[in-house]
Amino acid sequence: MARSIGRRSANFAPPEWAKTIVRLRKQLGFHQGTFGNTFHCSAMAVSRWERGISEPPSHTYIEMGNTAGDPLCWYFWGRAGLSKEDLLRVTPRLQKRLRKAQVPHLEIVSAGGSTKKPVDENLQLVAIPLLRTVAASHGETGDNHVLLQDALVESMIAAPKDWCPNPSTTSCLRVRGSSMSPLISDGYILVVDFAQNNIGELDGKVVIAWHKDKGLTVSRLKRYDHTFVLQSENASYESITFNSKQRWKIVAKVLWWIGKAP
Repeated sequence: MARSIGRRSANFAPPEWAKTIVRLRKQLGFHQGTFGNTFHCSAMAVSRWERGISEPPSHTYIEMGNTAGDPLCWYFWGRAGLSKEDLLRVTPRLQKRLRKAQVPHLEIVSAGGSTKKPVDENLQLVAIPLLRTVAASHGETGDNHVLLQDALVESMIAAPKDWCPNPSTTSCLRVRGSSMSPLISDGYILVVDFAQNNIGELDGKVVIAWHKDKGLTVSRLKRYDHTFVLQSENASYESITFNSKQRWKIVAKVLWWIGKAP
């Protein structure tokens, strides 16, 4: 939820973050309604932000940073608790490019953002939140976050735009357990898209599933006639069959993953 600032006097000057939100909206050429739709909120919420009455939540600041582009993106990511060092640490190539005077700016893009053409197609990156959330493999219990967009943000990872078909619904989470090895090992980071959760379109895909007792689980979804099964990559672990007693819900498709070399 947005942070409430409290009542303000008639002579109250909006804080810097409120002025910067106004600047971004005008830069995009949006009225408050369109701006609110871009960040999944109402025009009234935008009005309250711009007047300094309430502040956007951290995940909205991250989306604003994705939309704004360099250099304004750093301000919004900073309001979300993320620093320039977070991004540069995980993206050495970006660090080198920012040091070069001949590259005037980095275009950071996101779904629903500006249609401004970037200077260099190769510079298009998306900032993906790394959540404080764990998806377990078979035999383990994962975190109980059925709505990934509500989870706390730990850090941020930069990735090429074409690796993330839906940037505004893409997040990262960690894996616990070994049932998906050698494909996905314990401690790996998964990049998931929670807009892709239609079970009928995910046969054969690696997914994140949720159960009220077992939390989040990473597995491969397989369909056999009218039956859906969660299969591990490691044959030592049993599969999970969907039925009336096993009320599983698919919450995201796994796009790709990051792990250390052995």
